Amino acid sequence: MVRIGEDRSERLDITPVRFRVLVTVRPRYACPTGRAGVVQQKAPPAVIEGGLPTEAIIAHVLVSKYSEHLPLYREARVTARHGISIDRSTLADWVGRAAFHLAPVVDRMATLLKRSGKLFMDETTAPVLDPGRGRTKTGYLRAMLRDDRPWGGDDPPGVVFACAPGRSGVHAERMLEGFEGILQVDGYAGCNRLADDRREHGAPLHLAYCRAHARREIIKATPKAGSPIAEEAPTRVAALYGIEKDIRGQAARLSRKSEMGKAVAYILTRWQGLGLFAGDGRVEMDSNLVENQIRPLALNRKNALFAGHDEGAQNWARIASLIATCKMNGVEPFAYLKATLEAIAAGPPNAELDDLLPWAFPKATVKAAA
Repeated sequence: MVRIGEDRSERLDITPVRFRVLVTVRPRYACPTGRAGVVQQKAPPAVIEGGLPTEAIIAHVLVSKYSEHLPLYREARVTARHGISIDRSTLADWVGRAAFHLAPVVDRMATLLKRSGKLFMDETTAPVLDPGRGRTKTGYLRAMLRDDRPWGGDDPPGVVFACAPGRSGVHAERMLEGFEGILQVDGYAGCNRLADDRREHGAPLHLAYCRAHARREIIKATPKAGSPIAEEAPTRVAALYGIEKDIRGQAARLSRKSEMGKAVAYILTRWQGLGLFAGDGRVEMDSNLVENQIRPLALNRKNALFAGHDEGAQNWARIASLIATCKMNGVEPFAYLKATLEAIAAGPPNAELDDLLPWAFPKATVKAAA
């Protein structure tokens, strides 16, 4: 028989997670005549020197917790099923050590983001255990995001989270120190200090407000029986995604004490910021881009309930910053974190900060399943 061709088919398969122990043997040598000292090869570099985990295991724990939202006690159960007993507190220690070493990368990313001409900002609650009181306190994870892809900007997208003890605009001001330009926010009044002479670290910013939030105010104020204003205003807001419409004159038809009057007042007091998009093509009509990056934090909060302490909340912010930025740039988070931790362990020149940023890492190639 002579081969005249072939048929080839593909099936999707999986190899379950498999743990293994890597043994490094370092012989010691000594001169038999006593003329030289003892010599031995140095131990391989490691993020946790003398510790049990490789950088791959640490990256796996980080991705499982902050990308797949798997609490550490569940990760401990998974390893136990494979015959490996690792206490949750040990996993928490690994997370903390990794976050410490990755902090300079996140700080560098924040510095570069603040050199942009436009940023988004939003926040969400982050319960933090309050030792000694037997309960949690409310912290806030604040996001600072750059995403210029909608208007064709050249800068890569990225997001940095930071934990703060409150929602006050003072915390936003500290996070934005060094930034000058347009800030897109949801309309929270605490950020107003950033747009006037109360801002201590720089000139007042231009605030661009979110029309999606303005629309929500109208919807929340709509009575069950309906309202002509409630029917008209959202329609006009929707039309602004195609062309701006003039809605002046509506306030005179409403009582300022009514719910609808308050909703329209919310819009009018932010009118300049709501219309900023019309004069600058870089500005979005809403803050949905940053809200989309906030949602994964809420999933992690739901599954883990709270951060164990203030530093744990800050670790949460750092790792979430890197994983979210990886996803925004089409980078596979595990591969990135493994390679970055290995580079940090090896030290310079393997750990030059700009080379360790997520957008500098090769993008993942995804093969679609039939």
